[in-house]
This record gives sequence, structure tokens and C-alpha cells, in this order.
Amino acid sequence: MGAYIRMNRRRPAMSKVEISPAIAPFPKPIALVGSSIDGKPNFMNIAWINRMNRSPNIIAASINTKHYTLEGIRQNGCFSINFPGTGLVERTDYVGLVSGRDVDKSSVFKVFYGELEGAPMIEECPVCMECSVLQYVELPDHVIVLGEVLRLYTEEKYMTDGALDPKKMDPIVFTRPGPIGTYWHLGEAVAQAWSVGKRLKENG
Repeated sequence: MGAYIRMNRRRPAMSKVEISPAIAPFPKPIALVGSSIDGKPNFMNIAWINRMNRSPNIIAASINTKHYTLEGIRQNGCFSINFPGTGLVERTDYVGLVSGRDVDKSSVFKVFYGELEGAPMIEECPVCMECSVLQYVELPDHVIVLGEVLRLYTEEKYMTDGALDPKKMDPIVFTRPGPIGTYWHLGEAVAQAWSVGKRLKENG
């Protein structure tokens, strides 16, 4: 009986089906990472990005070692992160299809600069960040670039009551549960965070 119980614990529920562990099934925001390479602005499309620390605000961008944009980040020690709205989906996809080694991407978007000359930003994006490199984490085929967000830029039209409004930003959301990737709109709100679970907390 004991041996049977141990074996049964290792098994998933009968309704579960094992699939490839190599996929990333969860939705991810699309961002455009910018860097200057030999003085020319360049951008790449990226979904592997996330916040790692609150104060200072540290962002991690996981970039394939083959990407040209990574060369610019290493050259300058800084980069930008720009979050496009769905109206930019065609141009956003385009800069992910071509390499800056072969194509000049400097005129795909309207470019502006803040305090960091090596971190070009995109005027059409609702939110833009200037980041200074803190650390590189070398992985087998990617490099995690940890950057401190020094400045963040937006416009009043993307805000409600002094805060960024996700609906107004209309970010591009990326999914790839299988071999084909898809871009999505942000869906409807489900519940208020740090609130909807209070009843369960209070009831123990």
C-alpha cells in the first residue's frame, strides 16, 4: 500500500496531459528595446521582459546572443524599453523580422532622446524607459540584461487620475502556447488586486 501511494503522488491528475516543457504558455507584454550602434538608433521586438526589483526599479530583458541590439547595449552601457500600443503592431513585428545588421531601422519610428545618448526612444509608444545596465547574466543562448530604470516617459492622454491607464495604453500582448505566436489586445479586468481575496483571508 505504501509503495502504491508514493507512486501515485508522482502522477498528475488524470485530466492533465503532459506537453513540451520548452514552451512558455503565459501571456507576455511586447516591448521594443532600443540601443544606439555606432551612433545610429536600432530597435528590436522582445517579449522576454519583466520587473525584477521595486526600488530601484530594475528591469530584466532576456536577449538572444545573436541580436544586433545587444551589441549596442554593450557599447553604450544603456538601453531603452518602449511599450507600443496595438496601433503599432505592424511596425513592431517588422523590427523583429529584420536585423539591424542588414536593414537601417532608424526611420521606422519617430526617435527622441532623454539623458542617455545611447538609449533612443520611440515617440509613438505610450510608455518609454531609459535604463542603465547594472549586470549581464550569460545563459547558454541568451543574455539577461538587468537595467535600472532611470527615467520613465508618457503622455497625459495615456493617464487617468494621475496614473497610467492600461486601457488607454492599449499594449500588445504576446502568446505562444505552440509553434505560432499571436498578438492580442489587453482583455477586460477580472478583479481588483489585493482585494478580491480578502474574504478568504478573513475567513481563514
